[in-house]
Amino acid sequence: MSEDRARNRFIVIQAMRWIGTALALVGLLVINRKIDLPIEAGYALFVIGLLDALVMPTLLARRWKSPNS
Repeated sequence: MSEDRARNRFIVIQAMRWIGTALALVGLLVINRKIDLPIEAGYALFVIGLLDALVMPTLLARRWKSPNS
């Protein structure tokens, strides 16, 4: 695998973690009524953010894993 491809995949995985964390935080702000949105939207954002931050990087890494040499 080229170094450019590995670097780009690393950046994508890190971006998924940061975006997921941001979504979860926005969800918490909605749940705590700091942002004026329905509370259901806050719970949805929180759950999606957690999945995005915790599950998706693992799935991407597994999918992009180099074959055994």
